[in-house]
Amino acid sequence: MARDNWYKVDNVAKVFLATAAKRDTRTLRVSCTLWDEIDPELLQEAVLLAIQERPQFQVRIRRGIFWHYMEDTDIQPVVTEEHGRVCPILYKPGRAMLHYRVTYYHNRINLDLFHAISDGTGALEFLNIIVSSYLELKYPDRFEDIVIHSGASEDDLNQDSYKQFFGSMGLKASTLKYAYHPGGLKLPYDQLQFFELQVPTADILPKAKEVGVGLTSYIGARLMLAIKADMPPRKVKKPINVSMPVNLRNYYPSKTSRNFFNNINVSHIFTEDISLEDLAKEFDEKLKANLTEENIKKQMDNFETMEYVIPVRAVPLFIKQLVVRYGSKVTDKKVSVVLSNLGVQRPPEELTSMIQNYSGFCSSSNLFMVMSSYNGVLTLGVTSPYSNTRVIKNFVRGLSEDGMKVKAYATEVIR
Repeated sequence: MARDNWYKVDNVAKVFLATAAKRDTRTLRVSCTLWDEIDPELLQEAVLLAIQERPQFQVRIRRGIFWHYMEDTDIQPVVTEEHGRVCPILYKPGRAMLHYRVTYYHNRINLDLFHAISDGTGALEFLNIIVSSYLELKYPDRFEDIVIHSGASEDDLNQDSYKQFFGSMGLKASTLKYAYHPGGLKLPYDQLQFFELQVPTADILPKAKEVGVGLTSYIGARLMLAIKADMPPRKVKKPINVSMPVNLRNYYPSKTSRNFFNNINVSHIFTEDISLEDLAKEFDEKLKANLTEENIKKQMDNFETMEYVIPVRAVPLFIKQLVVRYGSKVTDKKVSVVLSNLGVQRPPEELTSMIQNYSGFCSSSNLFMVMSSYNGVLTLGVTSPYSNTRVIKNFVRGLSEDGMKVKAYATEVIR
């Protein structure tokens, strides 16, 4: 079948394509848990309806001489019951395949997505379109013509917003130092272990308010203290760096369904003892300083500048990928943990009585935590490549000491 459209991949996608591996597959997962058991046949029908609204996900990634590109594909998605690992491999060079997968388990719908296709915001919107279509099919008398999407045109959804909103040329070297990495030995067989922590927002929000910071800063400070408790004395002078993805749609008028985010960092060196309250306030101040519009736009321009350097554009793909892999390894050494906040989930009001919860995970070579909240519950999806779980235990213990009731779930691994 002839391919009607092809698209250049954005700069973030180039990093994911160069660094996808057996352990860190560069796959993200977003899930929606309903109150009722899933009907597989209706879910299959719902996915086929959803891709008519989001054809941007119906693409296959191909290799060019200088860069990868995406082209439309007629490969149809097949819904299956969940088996195997969370965040599976969804990209294999030269393999004709879809780069997303929809599965179900009892009352939960999962969307696994290769990160080169979209980010958490785009994935959640696609998941909500699937959920909405499914509920309309299952309860035709209760739901009809529910609007999920933003009303963006197909061109807007396909837009490379990095290129669209690029301001001015300028490269600035990172000032981040190599960070402390918790964990020690990694799990065998390229495994990742996934933990889901659930905390009532009625417990955690008052505590953050009592400390005088936002929820992200409270969680960030708690993570730093959990890592610090596991640091050997000889490494205590290394910074603990929390890297946080920022949704650039909050700063630019973009409705793209493709990647459009950047990362900011908050670091602390534990040269002396510090209380949770003081650390959280310091974290909050640094976070707000990073989130100024001027700083975000400078970072975005800095990231996109390499695309416009002519000698770089003319370098063959295999050489570019070697350079990108090296740069990604250097960046990883400067990050202790990633904290991604997907925010409060707000599906259409008609659907709220049918939805129990949302959750998310992301594959990673380091510790990675995804935050989301819905219906009075903060859900934290933690990914760990490490054999020991001390940092996660320290984190949960810290929440418990602050008076919170924490429910914890974990996937099984081979040790």
